[in-house]
Amino acid sequence: MTESAAHRESLPLDSTAQLLTRITTQLGTQLRHVSLNGTRRPMTPPTHPPTHLPTHQPTHPPRPPSPPALVAVAHGSRDPMALRTVTTLLERVRELRPGLDVRLGHIELNEPLLPDTLADIGPGAAVLVPLLLSRGYHVKQDLPQAAATAPHLRIRIATPLGPHPLLVEALYARLTEAGWRTSDATHPGSGVVLAAAGSRDPQSAADTRRTAAMLSARLGGVPVVPAYASAASPTVPEALRALAARGRHRTAVASYFTAPGRFAAQSAAAAPWIASAPLGTHPALARLLLLRYDQALATRSPAPRRQLASA
Repeated sequence: MTESAAHRESLPLDSTAQLLTRITTQLGTQLRHVSLNGTRRPMTPPTHPPTHLPTHQPTHPPRPPSPPALVAVAHGSRDPMALRTVTTLLERVRELRPGLDVRLGHIELNEPLLPDTLADIGPGAAVLVPLLLSRGYHVKQDLPQAAATAPHLRIRIATPLGPHPLLVEALYARLTEAGWRTSDATHPGSGVVLAAAGSRDPQSAADTRRTAAMLSARLGGVPVVPAYASAASPTVPEALRALAARGRHRTAVASYFTAPGRFAAQSAAAAPWIASAPLGTHPALARLLLLRYDQALATRSPAPRRQLASA
C-alpha cells in the first residue's frame, strides 16, 4: 500500500449522503461514454470556441469613370443678355443630367474663352458641343483649333445643333409666344422669314434652308424664306420684300439665334408684323445639347488631333 492510499484510508468516512452523491456523480460520468448497445463511445477532445475569428473586409465595386465633360461653345456677344441666357440654358442641362460636368466656352467677345475653359479641365476627356445652328467656319476651324491647344484632353466635337426637329419645335413655340395663331396658317397673306446669322460656307446655307422647310411643314404649309443678318443673301429686308411681292403681307420674323445679340435685334426690327424671341432657354435646346453630346460619344473614336487642326 502506498503512502497516499494509506493516508486516504486514515481519513474519516464522509456521511452517507455525501458518499452516495459522490458515487452517483462518478457513475453519471462513466455512463456518458457508453452507448445504448453497451459499447464504449470514442473519446473526442473537447471543443473550444476559436480564439480568433477571421475578419473580412467589405468589398466595394470599382467606381465607374466620370463621363467626359460637356463643353458648350457659344459664339459670344457684347449684349449682356447673351451671357445670361446661355448660363441659364446650361443650368437646365445640369438639371437634366445631374453629375455631368457642364462648362461654357466662348469663341470670342465673352469670357471664359474656349481655350481657357479647356485648360481648366483636368486630364481626361471632353465633348465640345457648339451652340451654333449650322455648319460653318466656327465649327470647322475654330473648334478644332481650340481642341489642339488642349493636349491633356481627349476631345470629340459634336455636330452643331441644327438642323433638327427639336429646333423647329422651339421656333414654333417662340412664334406662338409672339402672337402667331393656328388660324394664321390659313390666312392667304401669312408668311415667315427665318432670320439666321449667315455664313459664307454653302453648307451653312443648306442647313438653314432645311430648317426653313421643316418649319414651313410645322406651320401647315406657310411659306418660310431663310434670310441672313450677314455674309449671305437674301437679307431679312430682301426676304420680306420677296414675300410681299407674292402677296404675303402678314409676315412674321422667326429669330433663328441661340441668344440675344446685335443680329437678333437687327432682324426683329425689320419685322412688319411680329418677331419671335431668340431660342434662348427653351427646354428643347437643353435636350438637344445633351442629344448632340450623346451622339458624339457614340462615335467609335475621336478624330486624330492632326486632322482636327486641319478640318
